Amino acid sequence: MTTSEIITKAVDDLYKFRDHFVENHGIEKAAQKTEEVNKLMKETLKTLENHKDSIKDKAVFYMLQGKTLNVLPSHSPEAEETLSKAVKLDPKLVEAWNQLGENYWKKGNVPLAKNCFTGALNHSKNKISLRNLSMVLRQIGGNPSERAKLVEESVDKAKEAVQMDIQDGTSWLILGNAYMSLFFAVGQASQALDQSMKAYAQAEKDPVARDNPDLHFNRAVAYKYEENYPQALAGFSRASQLDPSWPDPQTHESHLLTFLSNVRDLTQAKGKIKPKRLQTMIEGLKTSDLGPYGGGTYTSPKGKSVDLTRCKFSELKPEVNHNKVILGKVVCTIATNEPVPFTFCVVDEEETCLPVTVYNIAQGCGVKIGDSVAIPEPYLQNVKVNHKNQDFDFRSIRVNSPLVLVVNGKKFGIDKQAPSVLAVHALCD
Repeated sequence: MTTSEIITKAVDDLYKFRDHFVENHGIEKAAQKTEEVNKLMKETLKTLENHKDSIKDKAVFYMLQGKTLNVLPSHSPEAEETLSKAVKLDPKLVEAWNQLGENYWKKGNVPLAKNCFTGALNHSKNKISLRNLSMVLRQIGGNPSERAKLVEESVDKAKEAVQMDIQDGTSWLILGNAYMSLFFAVGQASQALDQSMKAYAQAEKDPVARDNPDLHFNRAVAYKYEENYPQALAGFSRASQLDPSWPDPQTHESHLLTFLSNVRDLTQAKGKIKPKRLQTMIEGLKTSDLGPYGGGTYTSPKGKSVDLTRCKFSELKPEVNHNKVILGKVVCTIATNEPVPFTFCVVDEEETCLPVTVYNIAQGCGVKIGDSVAIPEPYLQNVKVNHKNQDFDFRSIRVNSPLVLVVNGKKFGIDKQAPSVLAVHALCD
């Protein structure tokens, strides 16, 4: 084995050790991963230093040295300096450009990262530059229209990366993130979310991607949006186990459990409204509160004319209740740590109380206690969660657009709608 092959293998072994750490050492040692990788990094640097004088191609040597220093999740000034030397000595060294781009990304310098990945692709088409460029494209752009265009380009780059190596789970993970960003950038097209979930499923087949906390965190965010709370909580929990030093998964898990607890408790307590006042509120419900739905017809979001019949909450069936409209009084709103969804509880004339989650509603444009709310063709789901000795079991109504709501006899206008904002974690995805 030549000297060049010896040091190249040492660096490759370092990255294999990092990427397969949980697979080889178990989830219980995940907290030790960074420390152990750091130890091996220092040993690898010694190996490189011992062979420094034997390497004629200094650009390759500096690239391998910089790559070694770049193995940890935090930005390394030494790696930046060394990799910069490598690309100056050999501007066609694609791997050096990729490593330097990732180093700039960790530093938070997105424009320089983009230049590195674009420059690498000018020399050679490769999956690492493509998927990293996909990641970068989702972090730039000004107005919503420009951002949406860049997200679409991001999807295309991620697709190219996957096509170059369909077995690479990291490329599938980035494609999943790109599709998820597209879902929120272009008006919640369900096809994009489905494609995102399919990409995540492919990523999970690869041990490297399967042990990447980003996969579980980002997919959990999608599950939460779908109100698949058991899978969302499991995903946040798994991400936290894989990287105990990363606070976001644990925070999201805790916030979601608090939210579910508040929904359950306030629904059972009917918003904690006193019985006499509750009775007065219910007696205030009148047919005119149905507004345009009082005539028995409704134009669906797809433009179809639908005949509506008012029904009680107790008569609702799981999933979409076609040709039905419900009417109730708001008894409480439920505070959340995030603006999406806006959540409140309503009661009908039988004093049945149900929570309602509304998506894409503009901030400050919700409903207040005492408002009458009519919902056409309500989507009902049974929420059943058992997570870390906490149990939740209640029925809930989901509303994807506030534009279908009628509040106090008047339909919500377009000014009440706002796009969802999704925080996809992308440190190393």
